[in-house]
Amino acid sequence: MHGPQETVALTRDVIGTLIPAGTKVELPEGASATVTQALGGSFTVIVQGHMFRIEGKDADALGREIAAGPQVAADASDAELEKAVWDQLHTCFDPEIPVDIVELGLVYESKLEPLPDGNRKAVIRMTLTAPGCGMGDILVADVRDKVLQIPKIAEADVQLVFDPPWTRDMMSEAARLQVGMY
Repeated sequence: MHGPQETVALTRDVIGTLIPAGTKVELPEGASATVTQALGGSFTVIVQGHMFRIEGKDADALGREIAAGPQVAADASDAELEKAVWDQLHTCFDPEIPVDIVELGLVYESKLEPLPDGNRKAVIRMTLTAPGCGMGDILVADVRDKVLQIPKIAEADVQLVFDPPWTRDMMSEAARLQVGMY
């Protein structure tokens, strides 16, 4: 979400993930939530002074619509599927930084492998900006869930690696400009 922050009352109880700890917390209906980021289908909100990530499937709790999944032709080629995977990776955001994980340089590799049934397995190697980040499992699950939304991708093997270690030099020029690290 770029621009003014919006404060809304939660329309129902919803599970939020505490940032950066990764702890799941039930946020009650009627609680005041300030939406600070709405990127890639998930939301970063502040409730009672704490920052939480709310999944896109729970957008209705914020009075928002749930985003549609990726559109891929039934006879898509591997090149088209690979592009769809990268497009989905661009919708995965660090909840504290308004830059997607590809632009942050967190995705080291993405490849497709054929499965016996004609579908594909996506194999993704990625890292985190800090090895001890409590949001690691949440980001990995976000990547897996979004890649599995692509028709013909039946499996997603998302591997969290720390070699080589992430550095700011891995960020795209646009990402460095956006976060003022240039």
